[in-house]
Amino acid sequence: MKHARPDYDRIQDPLGKIPEDEPVFLLRAQDAVAPGLVEAWAIAAHAAGAQDDIVQHAYEHAQLMRKWQAGHGSKIPDMPN
Repeated sequence: MKHARPDYDRIQDPLGKIPEDEPVFLLRAQDAVAPGLVEAWAIAAHAAGAQDDIVQHAYEHAQLMRKWQAGHGSKIPDMPN
């Protein structure tokens, strides 16, 4: 799998479900904009016809990210040099 950031290449797919050439974008809870983006994804997924449980799971995950941020802080997205 191809990550948007080379420093995330260490994140693996041990079951090989993601093709080597498939781009993957990872959002971390420390990213200040991540919860809102996950909610935007949920809205778009719902509009595209995604199952309700998938959409609900995304909303719940966004809330978990916000809870994590409340306890640990967040930061503006950056890239390593």
